[in-house]
Amino acid sequence: MPDPALSEAIQEAYAHAPTDAIILHTLELRHPDFRDDAGNPTAIRVVRDQKDLEARLEVDAPMDGGEWVKFVAMGFELDLPAVDTTPVPEIVVTLDNVSREIVRYLDVAAESQSVIEITYRPYLSNDLDGPQMDPPITLVLSEVEVDVQRVTARARMMDIGNKAFPSRTYTAREFPGLTR
Repeated sequence: MPDPALSEAIQEAYAHAPTDAIILHTLELRHPDFRDDAGNPTAIRVVRDQKDLEARLEVDAPMDGGEWVKFVAMGFELDLPAVDTTPVPEIVVTLDNVSREIVRYLDVAAESQSVIEITYRPYLSNDLDGPQMDPPITLVLSEVEVDVQRVTARARMMDIGNKAFPSRTYTAREFPGLTR
């Protein structure tokens, strides 16, 4: 089944495999505790290629929307979730030859209760003005394993079936009238 989120240009690139347009797969990992050396919020951005990539994010991106950002070249594997009716699509992402900096960020995130979000964006090498998927796929990392050479993680879409409704939790501390 075709994915309606993909742009016409990338659908054509998948179908015809032109030699002048290469599909560049990118990942962005975000967490509230990811900070650069100056203490500013940052994200881990990687591209599956042999050289770094400067590309523009979509306008409504969660971080640096509409800006040109740098994706660092890194080998990674991922299988995109199928376009079907599975309850909670899940993928496995493997980042090879990770740097100490990425491991440092993941260690900081492991000490937090917040989730790590991962966004997949495909770009065409001849059109870096924005991703070729609208909206890009955003998943939540659920299990992360780190060893000397790679990081392996499971990612799944937000599991809205298991979300509390209403989203506010009524506690005795906040609402003393609940206790007797």
